[in-house]
Amino acid sequence: MVPGTGRGTYKSILLESPSIGEMLQTPGAMTCALLFRLFLLMALAVPSQGKCLGPTSRLRYSRFLDPSNVIFLRWDFDLETEIITFELQVRTTGWVGLGVTSRYTRAGSDLVVGGVLPDGNIYFSDQHLVDEDTLEEDGSQDAELQGLTEDAVYTTMRFSRPFRSCDPHDQDITSDTIRVLATYGQDDTLKLDQDRTFVKSIFLLQVVHPDDLDVPEDTIIHDLEITDFLIPEDDTTYACTFLPLPIVSRKHHIFKFEPKLLEHNETMVHHILVYACGNASVLPTGISDCYGADPAFSLCSQVIVGWAVGGTSYQFPDDVGVSLGTPLDPQWIRLEIHYSNFHNLPGVYDSSGIRLYYTARLRKYDMGVLQLGFFTFPIHFIPPGAESFLSYGLCKTEKFEEMNGAPVPDIQVYGYLLHTHLAGRALQAVQYRNGAQLRTICKDDSYDFNLQETRDLPYRAEIKPGDELLVECHYQTLDRDSLTFGGPSTINEMCLIFLFYYPRNNISSCMGYPDIIHVAQELGEEVSDSMEGMMAMNNVEWTPENIKKAEKACKEAQQMVIIKTIDELVENTTGWIPEIIPATRGPCLESSGGKVEPQDQTPAGFRAAPVALSGSSTATLRCLPLAALLFGQGVLSWLLATLRVGV
Repeated sequence: MVPGTGRGTYKSILLESPSIGEMLQTPGAMTCALLFRLFLLMALAVPSQGKCLGPTSRLRYSRFLDPSNVIFLRWDFDLETEIITFELQVRTTGWVGLGVTSRYTRAGSDLVVGGVLPDGNIYFSDQHLVDEDTLEEDGSQDAELQGLTEDAVYTTMRFSRPFRSCDPHDQDITSDTIRVLATYGQDDTLKLDQDRTFVKSIFLLQVVHPDDLDVPEDTIIHDLEITDFLIPEDDTTYACTFLPLPIVSRKHHIFKFEPKLLEHNETMVHHILVYACGNASVLPTGISDCYGADPAFSLCSQVIVGWAVGGTSYQFPDDVGVSLGTPLDPQWIRLEIHYSNFHNLPGVYDSSGIRLYYTARLRKYDMGVLQLGFFTFPIHFIPPGAESFLSYGLCKTEKFEEMNGAPVPDIQVYGYLLHTHLAGRALQAVQYRNGAQLRTICKDDSYDFNLQETRDLPYRAEIKPGDELLVECHYQTLDRDSLTFGGPSTINEMCLIFLFYYPRNNISSCMGYPDIIHVAQELGEEVSDSMEGMMAMNNVEWTPENIKKAEKACKEAQQMVIIKTIDELVENTTGWIPEIIPATRGPCLESSGGKVEPQDQTPAGFRAAPVALSGSSTATLRCLPLAALLFGQGVLSWLLATLRVGV
């Protein structure tokens, strides 16, 4: 059995109104009709800021979705119209499917399926999984077919869909990590086979593609790496060494970096960080544990570039770069590599690091990195058996200027990197000004430990002196029967967000932690200092009630805020965790073939499909800005109402 040929075209909105002929017989009707045409032309003339994608448009992004490179996905999107286009190419002559699933179960996943029958007819349908392997066609068809072909080797399906439809069976496309579900069959029988079903985490809404960025002709490459390092037979190792940056006779800019990983060791490298050292620092030689017996190997705390598991290369926007060669620039860095040797393998040597690309063609701004979050040490705790547990780290910028030693210009944030360990489920950084929530700078409600990459913001977020920045991390520990503490090991936890910004200042980090004495006392433990407070967490019976009580106590406790500069100057202040007002979901887009569920019209909003115009295709309407379409509909409604009262 094959699915029906439901096509995701938008349906016309039927208006209870007189015919055009009737309208023209009323006084003033000719004027109103002309006005309507004028307003409609104005709406159609509004240029879209997005990228209109037709059936033959080049799709900028691509990825293999399976280990054997059988399934290849291309995609692109239009932020203005909120439409995403996919092209799935699979090495099969059977059916193919692409959709979105969740972290925990495939039941409820949405899946668009299609194929070509032996007689040449095509089938295409918007469906969802009722359980792990049972498909059911959606009542509302929200995918629009753009092409479906089959040859002797490949079946290729191209379609578009809205970021958010009004169909409750469709998963939203957001700026979070998306778990893309791909599957296929060897013939046209629609039956899921677990051996041909794959899930891959992808950040779909990448606002900057490397091909859109400038690559200077005078590019120079410089490698920062640890050579022939014997990885210890321990679960976790932090290896650090100090290396010089390139010596240049005049100012240059680093504009790109990428990891250097040995293929057979890449699963053991958890992250690589490059820290700038103050030029007054006295640095040790050799390679040692970053946070071991010799504290000198933890010197230098201002991150300039960083990579974590799942990431790839990253190129800065064309107007920013890391400055080299001036008296204010660092001459040395600390290279930190975190190894996770969970199988305790002996005799493994590694030569990993970071490759830098730099140029004498200067950019407009010198960039910096600001580290935010929960200060990483055992005061950070997460109870076992928690369905959900929230941790917070506060940053107060009011002392930045004093610690910087010079006025601090407004910080323009253009990118970010999120970091927790295995229990992390979501993160966000929220900005406050004058006691009021201003914006969510960045977030990921579907965080994947195995996909940690530097991401660009769709806009530049401005941070002014005196603003507060709050990092919230969401954890789940249902698979753990003992406390998880903050710490460097992968089985410990972290709660960090790195903001990439310009112009550079001397502040390297701004992180917070709660008063653990208050938290312990709220849980009924008698303690007199922070050490006793941390130890007391082991005495608590972690029932669901106590888990919620601990989360509330951590949120309501006074936060100690620690601010640090590139020269290791440290300043403390205190503050309180403000409330986070959740962002509302955007309006959904109605499509054809099914009713809109009542819960989708309120409170999140409901966006009707565009009115179909004679001689205009749905694809053309999809490329119009939403504001223009809504404006045209509003003008039409106003004119009809005016005509009814005899104007």
